[in-house]
Order: sequence, then C-alpha cells, then structure tokens
Amino acid sequence: MGDSSRFLPRTTSFRPDSRRLSDSIPALLSSYRTVLALIWAVGFILLICWQRTAVDSFWGPPARHIPRLRSLVFNLTDFGAVGDGVTVNTKAFEMAISEIRRRGGGQLNVEAGLWLTAPFNLTSHMTLFLAENAVILGIDDENYWPLMPPLPSYGYGRERAGPRYGSLIHGQNLRDVVITGDNGTINGQGQTWWTKYRNKHLNYTRGPLVQLMWSRDIQISHVTLRDSPFWTLHPYDCQNVTIRNVTILAPLSGAPNTDGIDPDSCENMLIEDCYISVGDDGIAIKSGWDQYGIAYARPSTNILIRNVIVRSMISAGVSIGSEMSGGVSNVTLENLLVWNSKRGVRIKTTAGRGGYVRQITYQNLTLENVRVGIVIKTDYNEHPDEGYNPKALPVIQDINFDRIRGQGVRIPVRIYGSQAIPVRNVTFRDMLVGITYKKKRIFQCSFVHGRVIGKIFPSPCQNLDMYDKEGRLVRQSTFQNNIETDYDS
Repeated sequence: MGDSSRFLPRTTSFRPDSRRLSDSIPALLSSYRTVLALIWAVGFILLICWQRTAVDSFWGPPARHIPRLRSLVFNLTDFGAVGDGVTVNTKAFEMAISEIRRRGGGQLNVEAGLWLTAPFNLTSHMTLFLAENAVILGIDDENYWPLMPPLPSYGYGRERAGPRYGSLIHGQNLRDVVITGDNGTINGQGQTWWTKYRNKHLNYTRGPLVQLMWSRDIQISHVTLRDSPFWTLHPYDCQNVTIRNVTILAPLSGAPNTDGIDPDSCENMLIEDCYISVGDDGIAIKSGWDQYGIAYARPSTNILIRNVIVRSMISAGVSIGSEMSGGVSNVTLENLLVWNSKRGVRIKTTAGRGGYVRQITYQNLTLENVRVGIVIKTDYNEHPDEGYNPKALPVIQDINFDRIRGQGVRIPVRIYGSQAIPVRNVTFRDMLVGITYKKKRIFQCSFVHGRVIGKIFPSPCQNLDMYDKEGRLVRQSTFQNNIETDYDS
C-alpha cells in the first residue's frame, strides 16, 4: 500500500506571536485609560454643575420664605410685572394696589429682581413686602413724576414756587400701612435729579422717596432706602408712626437735601435701630415754614429716637428745624452715635419762624470725629417769601443734655442765642468729650441761660450756673448775655 499519511488531516498548533501581543496590550490599556478619563471628566463637570445649582438650596442657607402677614396675599408678578430693571412696572403696581383696595386690604409681595416704576400710591390696610434682593427702582425722568400742590405748611414750595413733584411711593389719608421686608431696597436713582438741581434744570421742588400724608398707624421696617431725589422718608402730619431697622443711604456729598427721616408735624412717633448715612441731616424734625407753618398750626410732638447710628458730612446727625413754625416738643433722643460728621445734634431757627422748641432731651449721645458736637442756632435766615413776619420770634427752652461722650471733637458746644431769641433753661450733666481744638473758647455760648450739674469736660462757658451733683448751687452766672463766638470753626 502506498503512504496513507498524506490523506490524514494536517493539524497545526496555534502559537501566538509574542511580539504582536506585547505591542497590543499597552494600546488596549491606553484606550481604557482614555475612556476612564473621559468618564471622570464628564462626571466632574456634572458634579460642578450640580453644586452650582444646589449650593444655595442644600449647602447654603435656604431662600427666605416670604411670610404671610395678612390674610390676602398677592405677588407683583401676578399682575404681569417683570423684574429686569428695564420693563416699566407702574401698571402692575397700580393694578395690584387697586385690587387690595377693592378687597379691603392685603399684602403685596415684591420678589427678588429689579422693578422699575414711576410713582405709585399705597392704600389703607396694606403691607408692601420687599423680599431679599428685591429692588424697587424709581424712573429718573421727571416727566413720569406727577405734580402736586405745595405742602400747606410750606407755602409756595420748598425749592421752587408753585407745584412740587410727588414721591416715588406715596399715600394720603391712609390707615394701617406697613412697608417691610427681608431688607429689600427702594432706590430713587437720585443722581439725575441732583445734577439737574445743581444745574437749575428743574422747574419744581424735587419729590421725596417715600411720603405719607395725613395718615396714621404706619410701620416701616427691615428695608433699605437709598439715593432719594430729595428728602428720603417724609411722614407729613401723621400719627402713630414706627420706623425700625431701616437703613438709609445717599452719597455724603453731591446729593443735596437728601435728609434721612423728616418727621413733619407728626405726633407719637418712634424711630429706633436704624443706620443713616446721607448728604444732609440724618433726621430733621420739622413743623412748617414761617407764616404758613404758623397758620397750619400742627406741631411735631411725642417723638422718641433711640439706638440710631448717623453720619452726615454736610449737616448734622439729628436736627430740629429750621422749619419748626408749628412747634416741636417732647422729643427724646437716646443711645445716638454720630460719627465722622460735620455736626452732632442741632436746633436751628430764626426770626420769622414763630413756634417753639421745648422739652427736648438728649441722653447717651456719643460723638466720634465730629467738627461741632452740639449746636443751637437762632439766625438761620431762609424764608419762603417776603410775607413772613420778622417779629414772629421762636421760643427755645427746656433743653437737656445728659451722658454725653465723644472723641475727636473740635467744638463740643456752640449755643448762639440772640437778644431777640434767647435760649432758656438748658441743662448739662455728665459730659466728657475729647477735643482736638486747643483754642480757649471751645464751649461757646451767647444769650443762653441754664445750668451745669456736677463736673463736665470741657469746662463750660460762664453763661451757665454751676451746681454740684446733689443739686446745690455752687456758682451763679452773671454772663447770660455774654457773646463768645468763633465763626472760623
């Protein structure tokens, strides 16, 4: 037989190429690493995105819930408002407040956003709530601001004769009104107004930021008011007003007449726990101007100001007047800090005002880096027109200063009465003020009668009687009409 092996199937053994295998393993591992790197990168990006969206709600403090303060609650967005800082939302405010009026009261929530608007009016039994990061922006074009008659106790107008611009947020003859929030802001965008005023491009008196007139039971708290065109918060002829935990801001210069709070012919008022830094008086208590204020005859009375920090580089921390023709009485200021300011506290008036300033108490007053600490001035000659009566002389009496502290004060006291308008019954007790001015007469007086009880520093003027701590007369003054002036300071 032939060789059968040629018919048998040939078997071959698989012998891998070790060189090719060694080359493919690193490539395979490299591709795995690339995939893993891509997965890791995508996961990292997703994690970052999640953190950015979740940090406020999970890791950080939760967004503040708007409390329900009245039974009926609306959001401004319910009426088509858009908080982009560009859309004008006046109609939305008006529609919302009209609905609250129709329903007999309610709460209007202004949510976070920039809500541009022209002036609008509040209604009774209403709460305006500004959420955290909510900003009501006033349109800075005066053509959107309505004209109103002059205030009856001011005559022809405070800055210009004739009508005046209304306020951004306004109300008349209201009851039970609350403006509050989570420190939301009402911004008057006053820069345009200030420039036009300086350039004499305005035909009418500028309007306040918030003005409530002939109203009662008002509460304003936990909001920031800033950059008003004129006076910032102006309650006029109101009763039972509480202003608490309010911040009021304006540039310290270049923002004319941006007083912080101006109680005007108001009764029963509390201002407490506020911070004010503005371009005029921090607080100015008023009651009408010359013959118009005398005829209107509404005093400011029963006012308590406490736990307030004020800065004013142009005017004073707290003033009374100069428009005080209806009278100012029974005012207490306690726990007041005035810092880096031109003046601490001031009473200002003049012949023609009439009226009175009496029963005023300052206690726990702190002055830090203030040019003149305590001022009483009786020649503040500014009048609405020529119709005032120069024989209408104001009365200034019963003014008490107790526990006065300070440092870096140039002139601690300047009381300038006059023969026609003497300052009567002024009392100083427990005063210690560090001074920066080394001139002899830094406690300045003229035509003033009063007393010092116990020792005070710096040494008082000789116009005042001296009593010891027990109230016994130590030295009686013979210089009530002595003139000690220093106008250079």
